[in-house]
Amino acid sequence: MPLAYAEILNAALKLSPEERESVVEQLIESLDGPGNPIDAMNDEEFEAELNRRHEEARRDPSSLIPWEEVKRRMMGE
Repeated sequence: MPLAYAEILNAALKLSPEERESVVEQLIESLDGPGNPIDAMNDEEFEAELNRRHEEARRDPSSLIPWEEVKRRMMGE
């Protein structure tokens, strides 16, 4: 059975700073590729996307998810 998110996080936090940095780098590298649209953006496109999302959130704040809900979902609860 795969480890749950919380178990993986707890194990990773016990690593040395150098080991944690290596894990982070490898995880980020695993996101690279054609399936990751953020990597395909240059700085100007990325800024435009951030501005678009900000404007969307400003127009319809009800579409936002509270931070506590985001954390709860990340922890698999």
